[in-house]
Amino acid sequence: MRKFESRFIDWSFLKSVAGEPDYTRLLKVLKKEKTHQHTLFEFFLHPALYERLSGEKITPGLPVSKLEEIHMKAYANAGYDYITFHACPISFATVHKEQLKTISLNQGTSIASYEDFEKFPWPDATAYDYSLIDYLASRKPEGMGLVPYGPGGVLENVIALTRYDNLCIMIADQPDLAQAIFDKVGSVLTDYYEICSDHPDVIACISNDDWGFNTQTMLSPEQMRQYVFPWHVKISQAIKKHGKYSILHSCGYYGQIIDDMVNDMKYDARHSFEDNILPIEKAYPQMDLRMALLGGIDMDFICRSKPEDIYNRSCGMLELAHRGGYALGSGNSIPYYIPDEGYFAMIAAALVNRI
Repeated sequence: MRKFESRFIDWSFLKSVAGEPDYTRLLKVLKKEKTHQHTLFEFFLHPALYERLSGEKITPGLPVSKLEEIHMKAYANAGYDYITFHACPISFATVHKEQLKTISLNQGTSIASYEDFEKFPWPDATAYDYSLIDYLASRKPEGMGLVPYGPGGVLENVIALTRYDNLCIMIADQPDLAQAIFDKVGSVLTDYYEICSDHPDVIACISNDDWGFNTQTMLSPEQMRQYVFPWHVKISQAIKKHGKYSILHSCGYYGQIIDDMVNDMKYDARHSFEDNILPIEKAYPQMDLRMALLGGIDMDFICRSKPEDIYNRSCGMLELAHRGGYALGSGNSIPYYIPDEGYFAMIAAALVNRI
């Protein structure tokens, strides 16, 4: 690995060494194969960084197709081999919630009874327009892959509909209603991924569903296995049926459910790691190539550390993962509060050391 140089956090330099997209790099990671070219992975960036990386402005009212095209250009310029995007405007309409930096998991309730369940305007994934996939496929750089993600996940959407405390009480008092809500949400999401993964330019799909707090899953492992995981088995199967790779993005503690992810759901890769749960340097040998691991350079570490330290940790992780099955990136995403210099120092570890 090359020693850190100040130019490694200069965007013009990084752009000049990023090279052309090659989605086979990411596929090798997802197959847990050894690759000689370091691979980058990020779920999403923040708008100002998309503008900087693409060289284009994101203006209010911009069509979704053009917005995602700007995102794709930014990803390609920064050395990524794919673009993540929401394939259609599907969502589960919920009670309006304040758009704050943090909100309560108990704010607002849409379904509290069987009557609410019957009256709820459930979306039909098959009725939406998925032409955005065609649009991006027709405009993507050579070698770029498409990776759709979902409108939230099974547990996330159920919590959004019922709210967290209410869901816990519902599971105890009205388990049949809880099961009906999980089944409805899960079936909609399975249809969504079935449609996305059928497109020839889609190389993988991200099933994004947060499952845990720092020290435990949001429901007990037994409840997760009853209500949540059966639908993730179906989602992963729907993606794999079309020969595509399934990526799980899930925040929180997962120590008690590793076998569920690997043996039952058969996800090809896991994304989202935090140092205060388990540093990526410990997660990688623990997983032992049972799943590919993506990202893991802790967001708080990137925020608080010097660029040289971020670069050195990123290089160290790449050396640790020499057996394959790893792509470098943050523990979760790149929001507005992460300094550009810290982000550049991280991706530089892959870009300047690609063989």
